[in-house]
Amino acid sequence: GWKAGVDYSIESRWADGVYDRLPALAKELADKKLRLVIASPSQAVAAAAKAMPDIPIVVASGDPLSAGLVPSLAKPGGNTTGVSNVVVGISGKLLEILLDTVPKLRRIGFLGDTSSPNHSSMVSNQRRDCARLGVEGRWAEAGQPQEIAPALRKIAKAGVQALVIETAPLFGTERRAIAGLAAELRWPIIAGQDNFADAGALITYAPNRAARVRRVATYVDKILKGAKPADLPIEQPATFDFIVNVKAAKALGIAIPNSILVQATKVIE
Repeated sequence: GWKAGVDYSIESRWADGVYDRLPALAKELADKKLRLVIASPSQAVAAAAKAMPDIPIVVASGDPLSAGLVPSLAKPGGNTTGVSNVVVGISGKLLEILLDTVPKLRRIGFLGDTSSPNHSSMVSNQRRDCARLGVEGRWAEAGQPQEIAPALRKIAKAGVQALVIETAPLFGTERRAIAGLAAELRWPIIAGQDNFADAGALITYAPNRAARVRRVATYVDKILKGAKPADLPIEQPATFDFIVNVKAAKALGIAIPNSILVQATKVIE
């Protein structure tokens, strides 16, 4: 029921993956006397909260709890609420799917973003998952685009056979370069971001992007109608897309089991 140009207008700022730009961009928006801010990922939420402490902020992705932006998901308090796209236990689910697809794998690489506020907890979870599932893990860490390739080549020397990619905007932006290097190294990729599917990942298992964005719009509507962000619990994803790339599997000489194919919401031939 809101009409663009009549009931609202939008001011947009993008850091293009360069997080150091976020404070200045948030300051620009603070001078616009906004009613509400939608921010993504957690680094952008933090910059917005610092520059505009009295403005309601709706999280569109990221993990505001691990980032220390809210005390709890159920009772966020303050002016920040919204929708997280980070799922507790997702790294374990990705590893399980990968091993169900390619059971012979024994040494797994994990690509993580050191600038992400939940990176340390993610690595801890991944180490436990590797121990539980009986595989070896090797970790490639990068916080800038130019750090990705050297980090991946380093774990390649350790005999890594496949790659699990941590959910991070940095890696989404660099997905084609990552997928290209993985193909060169003959690694199957599994990622928690659906945009890796068309880039050449073997499998993606990720929260449904359209459903998340619609939920963000619901939060905006409620707040503009008078609801307090402190009273709106932060939601976690409920709908997931499971995409299997048969074309990538054929290039790697991998036969996708039927048990995996029947679970897929989309198959790339």
